[in-house]
Amino acid sequence: MNVSPASAESLRAALAGLLDGLPPSQTAKAVDRLIAHYRGTTPTDAPVLRDRSDVAAYAAYRMPATFEAARGALDALRAAAPEWTPATHTDVGGGTGAAGWAAADVWDGRPPRTTVLDWAEPALALGRELAGGVLDAEWRRERIGTALRLAETDLVTVSYVLKELTEGDRTALVTEAARAARGAVVIVEPGTPDGYERIIAARSVLIGAGFTVAAPCPHSGACPIAPGTDWCHFSARVSRSSLHRQVKGGSLPYEDEKYAYVAAARFPVAPAPGRVVRRPQIRKGLVLLDLCEPEGLGRATVTKRHGPLYKQARDAEWGDSWPPAEEG
Repeated sequence: MNVSPASAESLRAALAGLLDGLPPSQTAKAVDRLIAHYRGTTPTDAPVLRDRSDVAAYAAYRMPATFEAARGALDALRAAAPEWTPATHTDVGGGTGAAGWAAADVWDGRPPRTTVLDWAEPALALGRELAGGVLDAEWRRERIGTALRLAETDLVTVSYVLKELTEGDRTALVTEAARAARGAVVIVEPGTPDGYERIIAARSVLIGAGFTVAAPCPHSGACPIAPGTDWCHFSARVSRSSLHRQVKGGSLPYEDEKYAYVAAARFPVAPAPGRVVRRPQIRKGLVLLDLCEPEGLGRATVTKRHGPLYKQARDAEWGDSWPPAEEG
């Protein structure tokens, strides 16, 4: 199949004009309902995206952010396994296909063929429309729950889905993803305390199924964060198009999407030696980096006396591997 390269820019181009012809009041109501869902809970038998206006509002309101979060998690997987390239990808609960776009962007030289599974037919229809000529993808309606059975595939992604499931369905879905994935599983959730808890639970299931954590953790041992004291999450900068600003009612040209994730693999990986788990603090003549390392949580202080490492510390971002690989 001949397709054009997928990227944030091509996704924004596909989204352009999406809301044309829809009454602004109808779109605003759909966005309000989606925000309420995103901050609350929805039963698994009540699809969030009911019709095209819902789906169009969702795509404009959330798709750029979920794309960036999924791309951040997949980028981290690729950094831990640079020689591995998935040929096939199943995106469970993929809706309009943000994770498929992210996978095609991360492995842009050889993008995988994606199968998007979701229970909302309007989301699948719009996802298929947006992806025309860009993604090599199949769109299939499936109920996401305990009864779901996945065909074997190289990569399974589950993005912003676990929140909508019961605890039993979550465990069943992650277990099924682990069974079906020949290579890797990547799970993304909102960067909230409860989103982190769902990621930690999924991480335990994947490790129990024989997977090795590739990212963000520098190890596959127990998370060093004491339950209830903090949570591990990261941030992705999302560029807002004029359409995005219109739907979200904002004026800034960007926003920050907070997300939590785990990427785990069946094959050998090289996790980060340490991970920057907070926004670096830049002071006069020094940089403070909060890190998760194999030995636990710690803080690195990098000063001008560290030479080139100081500049690298000033350029470091939340979520980066640390220390950086030596050039040579």
